[in-house]
Amino acid sequence: MKIGVVYPQIELGGDPEAVRAIGRATEALGYDHLLAYDHVVGATHDRSPELWGPYTDQHPFHDPFVMFAYLAGMTERIEFATGVIILPQRQTALVAKQVTDLDLLSGERLRLGVGVGWNYVEYDALGQDFSTRGARADEQIELLRRYWSEPLLSFEGRFDRIDRGNINPRPRRRVPIWIGGFVEAAFRRGGRLGDGFMFAGDPAGALEQWKRVEHHLSEAGRSSEGYGRELITIAARSVDDCCKAADEWRAAGGTHLSVVTMGMDLDSADAHIDFISQVRERVA
Repeated sequence: MKIGVVYPQIELGGDPEAVRAIGRATEALGYDHLLAYDHVVGATHDRSPELWGPYTDQHPFHDPFVMFAYLAGMTERIEFATGVIILPQRQTALVAKQVTDLDLLSGERLRLGVGVGWNYVEYDALGQDFSTRGARADEQIELLRRYWSEPLLSFEGRFDRIDRGNINPRPRRRVPIWIGGFVEAAFRRGGRLGDGFMFAGDPAGALEQWKRVEHHLSEAGRSSEGYGRELITIAARSVDDCCKAADEWRAAGGTHLSVVTMGMDLDSADAHIDFISQVRERVA
């Protein structure tokens, strides 16, 4: 099982020194990957309909593509994972181009996790339709793979079109696309279209959700063999909890685990690094 670290986006005030320190520490400590959450726009929740998600206008977020491109230049080995990019609020062709360059310039170290999000204010600000986000994500995932593999393509879909165009250069490989989410539509998308799934919570809950993804894999005529299963440890509240979750997820057949340090009352980059150091010492 590969083990990584979630960058603690909301707790370090957008400090570039923290990005450097935690990125380098993740590699130096022997972790396999660094995962970053994504939000372009924050918003207050006191509106109608009320926003229900965990972040507001007070929470800072770095753009994962930019942050990973920066860290790729000062690391050699770790993989970078988006957990998750809110795909339907972005232009498909632009994502295809950004992912290609990041994968090429990092030495093929990107894993693209995608989801549909919850913040309709963010969609409005980016000029996209919140109500059709699921259907658009399905179309985008298939179109991304065509952008990455075809020297010239034409496509006429519900949301995107291109007439005999391309991106150039293209990736040297099929960039892995993993799906994240908590609802049946996400599990279905994962089974139909994903190379893996990013679960967030505790091992028991993730296993129940995995059964739904596995069902949709079967419905799509796909095998679960080689399909990625990542647990993001948002339910863990201590080093002990993270280590216990890692042991349980490995025993359950998980392929990846990402250690969350947010919400632990850690007040500096050094404190976050100390936390992941303790976890790494105990989880081989």
